[in-house]
Amino acid sequence: MPRDARAYDETDVRVRPGRRSTRPRSKRRPAHADATRAMVTAVDRGRWTCAPEADPERTPVTAMRARELGRTPVVVGDRVDLVGDLSGEPDTLARIVRVADRETVLRRTADDTDPFERVVVANAERLVVVTAVADPVPRSGFVDRCVVAAFAGGLEPVLCLTKSDLTDPEPFAARYRELGLPVVVTGRADGATTGLDALRAQLSGRLCALVGHSGVGKSTLVNAVVPAAEQATGRVSGVGKGRHTTVAALAFPHADGWVVDTPGVRSFGLAHVGPDDVVAAFGDLADAIDDCPRGCGHLGPPADPECALDDLVSAGTLAGGRLDALRRILVALDQG
Repeated sequence: MPRDARAYDETDVRVRPGRRSTRPRSKRRPAHADATRAMVTAVDRGRWTCAPEADPERTPVTAMRARELGRTPVVVGDRVDLVGDLSGEPDTLARIVRVADRETVLRRTADDTDPFERVVVANAERLVVVTAVADPVPRSGFVDRCVVAAFAGGLEPVLCLTKSDLTDPEPFAARYRELGLPVVVTGRADGATTGLDALRAQLSGRLCALVGHSGVGKSTLVNAVVPAAEQATGRVSGVGKGRHTTVAALAFPHADGWVVDTPGVRSFGLAHVGPDDVVAAFGDLADAIDDCPRGCGHLGPPADPECALDDLVSAGTLAGGRLDALRRILVALDQG
């Protein structure tokens, strides 16, 4: 029997909600004006360890990337803004809400055909290329490529030669002095590491990254300069290749600066770098290449017979040895 219409009230109404809300979604995001600036010191599976810039000695803060950042890459050395729980206590988590523009970027690719760049470290001022003069034998091609990556990314390259107690380091060091690279030599004598004062002088007051093959002594140097790091070190294998002991980039405070120990690498791809990027890193040569023909690789005759850099040597404004050293690293870039 039908109900009288007067017997209905609001409790009898049944409305099925739509699958999508009709309320317009706001694109406004909080300003986070009270966010705390910090530097990323480690990255591990979607969690970032950060050191607040105002007090680097305080307990590090573990943070996650805020949803509004999407897939914005965040790497060691990045300066970020944090909100949330900044106590650093166990089981607490802050949020990274902003990533500051990078001043320098050290990039590499898996090889020279790989289109995907991997950022090794951000905002480093110097790249210390560590190589042993023996055990394993030094590879100038690898050092050249690291130097190229440093120039292209805006970092100052420094060459650090280890194990000088095994053989004379000067023949290898001389190859890079023409480029004006600082060269630091370390070794072992009477059970202690020598040359550390010179290395500390290069690291002081800066964010510096160490890069090199496994087994050349990067972690040993970090432990010597920053004892609190207590990085694991491994011996060199019988075939002359180092065992990987550092598995991720890690930043450690040092005096008034930071040292970043990076994983040992077997190759340093430079698919993202061209010859002009390298030459442009030298302030006195950047303008000269404007007079080079289009497509010049700056390798000189016979490949590039009209390269303007040769004119600088003829005019006496560029040392021939310096140009030879520059072209050697350009050859390393060209050959892959």
